[in-house]
Amino acid sequence: MEWTRSDTIALARNNCTQCHGLGLRTSRGGKSTPCNCVLRRIFRACYARFRYCATKEKYMSRVSLEYVPGRQSRMTWSFKDEEYCADFILVSRRTLDEFEYKVFKYHFLLGADWKLCCRKLGLDRGNFFHCVYRIEQKLGRVFRELEPYGLWPLDEYFYGK
Repeated sequence: MEWTRSDTIALARNNCTQCHGLGLRTSRGGKSTPCNCVLRRIFRACYARFRYCATKEKYMSRVSLEYVPGRQSRMTWSFKDEEYCADFILVSRRTLDEFEYKVFKYHFLLGADWKLCCRKLGLDRGNFFHCVYRIEQKLGRVFRELEPYGLWPLDEYFYGK
């Protein structure tokens, strides 16, 4: 997946010391890679949408009729909010290793604060937050680069191109 400045500049932090608000930084090979602040922003946007979909009332769920490309042009019904929640959890489970998924499950899925997570996982505060930042960066990259359909950008996931 090719990252461009137009993809990253709106997501970058203005006071980032790595990319200086541009969203891309030059790696060792001279190739442009997205800054970690952009990857964390992508994860946080996807996580906010996950929380919205998971916590809203089920009677508000939207059913949509979608075209399925292929040899036989068909239409199918879908529950986009429920599909997004399932994709978010399954992609996270497949991407993270066992310890990272424990941290992800306690902190992001179950909503435990850092004190409870540190006590449960046997971590100190610094290592816990470093692990959380690594998880956000790793999942932010995966959500953007997932093929054939990524979880980011959200409007393409929910409304198509």
